[in-house]
Amino acid sequence: MKQRIYIDTSVLGGYYDVEFEMATKQFFERIINKEFDVYFSEVNDEELIFAPEKVKDIKNLIPEDCLHFIEITEEAKTLAQLYITEKALGKASENDAYHIALASVNRTDCLISWNFKHIVNYDKIKMFNSINMRYGYPLIDIRSPLEFLK
Repeated sequence: MKQRIYIDTSVLGGYYDVEFEMATKQFFERIINKEFDVYFSEVNDEELIFAPEKVKDIKNLIPEDCLHFIEITEEAKTLAQLYITEKALGKASENDAYHIALASVNRTDCLISWNFKHIVNYDKIKMFNSINMRYGYPLIDIRSPLEFLK
């Protein structure tokens, strides 16, 4: 069974970022080879509106039969707001809260991100998981693409 991964928008941006390019392209080779079911949300689409076309086009590398689109539900909104009200994230990081909530509510195996400040951060992950456990959601595994290289 393929792993179900949620990728946030930073992963797409990493494809052309000097610091993250090599690892992101290697990670996308695994995606192109259909090793994962990839979850992508309307939050990603909103964040991509002002991105360069070449970054927007990275989404097209995900095989259609492996791509799953997630819409924001009331359940995800509530969980995202809990991350903010319980101070795991600030109000300015609302989109990050939505990414984590969507991955949690949809019970993905892992959220993949290059956002080390707000998402791929040990102390933050502990807070997200504490909130998830208190409100009946599974622990969320959060990693960078580096951890998916072979």
